[in-house]
Amino acid sequence: MLKYPHLFEPIELAGTIFRNRIFAAPTGYMDENRDGTLPPEAASYYARKARGGAAAVTLGECQVDTNYTNVPNHQIRLDDPFHAGGLTRCADYIRRYGAVASVELQHSGMYANRNSGLKGEESRGLAYGPVACEEDGRIVLAMDEDRIQRTIRKYGEAAAFAKSCGFGMVTVHAGHGWLLSQFLSPTLNTRKDQWGGPDIENRARIVVAILDSIRKAVGPKFPIEVRISGSECYAGGYDIEEGIQIAKQIDGHCDLIHVSAGSHEVDEVFTVTHPSMFLPDACNAKFAVEIKKHVKTAVATVGAHGNPEIMEELIASGKVDVIEIARGLMADPDLPNKLRAGQDGEVRKCMRCLACFSGLLHTNQFHCAINPEIGREDEYAVPVPAAKKKTVLVAGGGVGGMQAALTAARRGHKVILCEKTGELGGALRCERNVPFKAKLDEYLNQQAALISREAIDLRLNTEVTPELAEEMQPDVIIAAPGARPVKPPIPGIDGANVFSAEYIYTHAEECGEKAVILGAGLVGIELGIYLSMLGKKVEILEMLDHVSDGGNNLHMKALDVEIKKYGIGIHLSTRAEEITPQGVIGNGTLFPADTVIYAVGQRPQREAATALYACAPEFYLLGDCVTPANIMTATSAADTIARSI
Repeated sequence: MLKYPHLFEPIELAGTIFRNRIFAAPTGYMDENRDGTLPPEAASYYARKARGGAAAVTLGECQVDTNYTNVPNHQIRLDDPFHAGGLTRCADYIRRYGAVASVELQHSGMYANRNSGLKGEESRGLAYGPVACEEDGRIVLAMDEDRIQRTIRKYGEAAAFAKSCGFGMVTVHAGHGWLLSQFLSPTLNTRKDQWGGPDIENRARIVVAILDSIRKAVGPKFPIEVRISGSECYAGGYDIEEGIQIAKQIDGHCDLIHVSAGSHEVDEVFTVTHPSMFLPDACNAKFAVEIKKHVKTAVATVGAHGNPEIMEELIASGKVDVIEIARGLMADPDLPNKLRAGQDGEVRKCMRCLACFSGLLHTNQFHCAINPEIGREDEYAVPVPAAKKKTVLVAGGGVGGMQAALTAARRGHKVILCEKTGELGGALRCERNVPFKAKLDEYLNQQAALISREAIDLRLNTEVTPELAEEMQPDVIIAAPGARPVKPPIPGIDGANVFSAEYIYTHAEECGEKAVILGAGLVGIELGIYLSMLGKKVEILEMLDHVSDGGNNLHMKALDVEIKKYGIGIHLSTRAEEITPQGVIGNGTLFPADTVIYAVGQRPQREAATALYACAPEFYLLGDCVTPANIMTATSAADTIARSI
């Protein structure tokens, strides 16, 4: 018997059978060839989700009119026949694994051509929206009747092109701030004609016309999905009542209403649209549940879905018909197959750290903090057994050391994992009591449990010294001793009221009512939020003129929301000159504090690591002992090193 029978019950949409209720939500692919075509790696990326059991897999951000895109040269073009090859390859790879291949049809509207890749004024290209306005210093032109009709036609032509490339469904993006949601917005769309104004029927008219154009182009036996924001979730945006009215307008003109939330053009709700670690599981399902009560068309929910019990209940109760997952299928593309097999404990759950999305925007690459396979699917297509069984000694049981030990053991090596403390997980274990880091602790627990099931010789409370290493006579040493907090040389730093961030994370009860944190990096800011949750008044001093997001600017958006919520003071360009029993003197000003906490960086444990360099024929340095970085860096390097042995 299936543990989640309703989640795996097939569903029929427009004559197409989907094998279960888990759809891979749209994600864009920005690592395109110079001519904008999709490389073979794109097909592998999308097909991996199909192989993992998703019923449908959607290519995100496919432009219907590439003269008006958001990121020229980095979004899939559906109005250029030259792109048929890469698109056909993607559809073929997805279909052969038994999933339905879909593309997301998008038009950027007023946000088109904000950065064409050129410099200066030339970077601000032409854009059209519902009405004329100024956006980010540009003049946006209002769509006239001819341009509206052109756009309606372009959607139909794009859908027909996608079908000719082998796709079995299309998803019309009418949410999150793009063109169609601009028309749906009562704030943005103040037109006086049949395409806008206070009447929702007028504002939704272009969406309905586009859906009808697509239906005419693809025929009746072809599923059409529409993504909308059930609520825009910010002051000035529309609420769920307006979302219901929008859904009623498109009801019957499509086969699946995909209900999301928010707008990525509004910073305070960006991490509602893409739920952050501060939000609960299935946080946006409430919008889909409410809309489902008012329409006959099938309804999908998206946003922070990772709890199988919640997903099963949503389907079993009839509250929604489909669960859409994006980041969760990057953390573990085998999530559907594992849940179907009852292997809940084997699923790597997304931590919602937003490293994947931030990385995509910065590097055009999709990678996951806890799944090194994502973005490297071709490397992982065929398991690589060890050519020769070796004895591998891993010194350090932090996040990198655990992954290295698991990968080496699975390849058939004899693995000895030594950790100098009494538990696995390293320095990250200090955050185990932090509510918004619960999924991180769950991941560390999962890795530790997997190690216990593998043939790994685990030795806790064991520090690897050169003498111990030589006694073990390993063929390979992977040194991963990590890093320790830097204690800044500030007068008063050894006072009784001064602690490291690591210590306060595990001894929050010792923090006074007023705390000053030195350092506005992720460690200091997240600790400040945690202490604020406990009712403490927090001020953060930073000697630089900016906070450090550690390369994850989207997670920083989530932190900004919490900083404002709790009224945390951030004082930039402020150097701590002295710590006294009364607080911290910075730039000549006293910042009162009962407790002072330093979070100014990590010092690599290089001496402990390099002391082992001559103790085995093969020697590798791993993780923070090289350069303090993040979970993604440690996990991917650990897996690669262990795969290469």
